[in-house]
Amino acid sequence: MDDFVVEMKNIVKNFGQVHAIRDGQFSLRKGEIHSLVGENGAGKSTMMNILYGIYQRDSGSIAIKGKQMEKITPKAAIENGIGMVHQDFMLINDLSVLENIILGWEPRKHLEIDFAKAEKDIRYYIDNYNMEIQPEKRINQISVGEAQRVEIIKTLYRGADILILDEPTAILTPQECEKFFEILNNLKKDGKSVIFISHKLNEVMEISDRITVMRQGQYVATVNRADTNTKELAKMMVGREVFLNIERKKANVGKTVLSVDNLWTSGEKELSKIRGISLDVHAGEIVGIAGVDGNGQTEFIEAITGLRKVERGKVMLNGKDVTNLSPKKIRETGLAHIPEDRNLRGLNRQMNIMENLVAVKLNQKPYTNGAKINVKPIRDFSEKLIHKFDIRPDIPEMCTKTLSGGNAQKIVVAREVDADKDLLIAAQPSRGVDIGAIESIRNVLNEEKQKGKAILLVSADLQEVLSLSDRIAVMYDGKIVGIISAKDANENNVGVLMMGGTLQHDKTDEGSAAS
Repeated sequence: MDDFVVEMKNIVKNFGQVHAIRDGQFSLRKGEIHSLVGENGAGKSTMMNILYGIYQRDSGSIAIKGKQMEKITPKAAIENGIGMVHQDFMLINDLSVLENIILGWEPRKHLEIDFAKAEKDIRYYIDNYNMEIQPEKRINQISVGEAQRVEIIKTLYRGADILILDEPTAILTPQECEKFFEILNNLKKDGKSVIFISHKLNEVMEISDRITVMRQGQYVATVNRADTNTKELAKMMVGREVFLNIERKKANVGKTVLSVDNLWTSGEKELSKIRGISLDVHAGEIVGIAGVDGNGQTEFIEAITGLRKVERGKVMLNGKDVTNLSPKKIRETGLAHIPEDRNLRGLNRQMNIMENLVAVKLNQKPYTNGAKINVKPIRDFSEKLIHKFDIRPDIPEMCTKTLSGGNAQKIVVAREVDADKDLLIAAQPSRGVDIGAIESIRNVLNEEKQKGKAILLVSADLQEVLSLSDRIAVMYDGKIVGIISAKDANENNVGVLMMGGTLQHDKTDEGSAAS
């Protein structure tokens, strides 16, 4: 009989009329890495939130280490050795690594915190699993990869031997991923069990012992890593063959659409987050921006789009100076913008699909006539975009707050692409979306390039940047540290620049001409 430390059988979970999980099945063996994959809305995150006690199941059974669990709360999950590392870290920037780890679990010596014991305990995890982190450093002094290790040590310090990792590599460089996988394998060797939730099938194939696939709230299959491949997994997830490797056609470079000259702008804390960036984007090319989150990509895009004040320098769009103009004026000059946060700036989640799709055209005929809104033309327009971009469900009146991340993103992409502007800025266009939506979004961006649009792509997914871009500009510490042509770019040399390193045989070009 299999030695399962987690068994979830026949799980059902509904949120009102939404059937999040119709039939959930999952098992975890001691000392294995088991990946859980599926499209957005497949139910995988809901399954793990049920296991960790954030949600309660409607029906079905859960056993942890052979013990049937009638009701699970986060406290009960922790007491039974389950730890969960979320995508958004729950760390306090001004506290040290050590202070963050022991917060709420401080060892005491009489009435005082026993910091000596705490450091000894934490050193055990650092040394035993090769974590390579300094306990005395503050969180705001360490890298994203190190912050993630802090979260893992936090769970281990609280007694976890079952770890749930939700999209853990989404924000890591290739070099950080290598280190992260080394740590996971060290945990596995020590008998820890890991649940790995990811959209990145290449990584799933690299790190997993077994893989469970869900689709539309239902269990599809559990397979051994050795018995499958990325193509088969994608087919099980989506229900058809998926093609992520877009054939990049040679850029037919035209006029300069976007020209950024010596741009400086502030961050939330820093006086100057962006320091002297210059970059051109031409018609008929995709320029990718690569970099670890937090190195100024967000501020750079906000400065171009009018969402952040430019301190110094100039932004030219279609030959016109748009520096510090309003977002509306910049849009009128020729900008379409897929923002990185679809919930904050891309959508109004209280509005329905058709209201969000027509939002940037609502003041135009035939959608309005004076103060009167013409519902039929709006609905016809929405139905056309819903069909073209495969937005599900295909109900224009459906409120967007009920949609999966992938379908919500498709609404933003559909609206901005349909705007038919000369410059399309796509910031994290496939972040948090499933493999089917990724395929769709990448195809759309490639098609727009072929139509002669200038595209500035910002993505934390290095594979996406490499597969779509004609040139790649790498950002580090608020600057562009290198521009590499598509033919010269690879994960290694781009990853080195992302970490602040330099290339021995520097093939970067300081100019902005397309290769």
